[in-house]
Amino acid sequence: MLRYLLRRLAYGFTILLGVNLLTFVLFFQVNTPDDMARLNIGGKRVTPELIAKWKVERGYDKPMYWNEAREGSDKLTQTIFWERSVSLFALDFGRADSESAGDIGAEVAKRMAVSLQLALPVFLLQLIASTVFALVLVFFRGTRIDFWGVVLCVVMLSISALFYIVIGQYLFARVLKLVPVSGYAGGLTAAKFLILPVLLSLLSRLGTEARLYRAMMLEEIGKDYVRTARAKGLSEAIVLGRHVLRNALIPILTSAGGYLPYVFLGSLVFESFFAIPGLGSYVIDAISGQDFAIVRTMVFLGSLLYILSYILVDLAYSWVDPRVRLA
Repeated sequence: MLRYLLRRLAYGFTILLGVNLLTFVLFFQVNTPDDMARLNIGGKRVTPELIAKWKVERGYDKPMYWNEAREGSDKLTQTIFWERSVSLFALDFGRADSESAGDIGAEVAKRMAVSLQLALPVFLLQLIASTVFALVLVFFRGTRIDFWGVVLCVVMLSISALFYIVIGQYLFARVLKLVPVSGYAGGLTAAKFLILPVLLSLLSRLGTEARLYRAMMLEEIGKDYVRTARAKGLSEAIVLGRHVLRNALIPILTSAGGYLPYVFLGSLVFESFFAIPGLGSYVIDAISGQDFAIVRTMVFLGSLLYILSYILVDLAYSWVDPRVRLA
């Protein structure tokens, strides 16, 4: 197990290194530090002096990969590549490019806590609701309940998340006045701002996930061990809950693992529409404000979280099914 874990971490580090290097090279092939300075300062006020000042303040006045003016290791460390790319591996994200933004690391830590308040309940409720819905459909397979349940899933997955947001805000916030339209407050007050986006996010993904889980369970239900369980006289509910669900958990975990990074990174759409100051809205603001330092940081964090998530999913396989050997 330890050897497997170390090997996966080594593979993950290699992938992260490649993604980070590729992102940096491609990014600076498209955007030079002068271009970034012009975008952040503003078109009408740009002068060579302002561009030079902006670059000095943010460290973009240094050579890109190799600093001939320095001695020893400073030739490598006193470069844009080291300060804006290699330093990410030490979780040193530096400062943002825009005038008003400050330290990226502090902002990420503050906003990640807010994103977790929204995304963690969505993740857990999504997993439970989709699994229960799929089990009900499989239990009543071949009946009208199964047919109309599948139709409902198709209808739900065909509707854009934006539609759920617009309808939800109009119905629950404008008409019924049960929750605020948007906004956020700390402490226990956050619950009244988060309950609507949590429910709408849950609804927007329920059809897709439930239909997928139903297909996985139907594949399991035709196998020999299920027939053996029925031959022992077990009820259908016990067969589904004790045998089918357990063996369908591995593909369910794989599917759920793909969503795990968003638990930390937040939802771009829901945080923006509901004015929740999490990491999702942070990325949207950075793109709108042409703040490439934040965008590069979020690309790095996203890759890191994806790698860690799939390592956790692999470890969960052996916990769910002891026959799985990680070697």
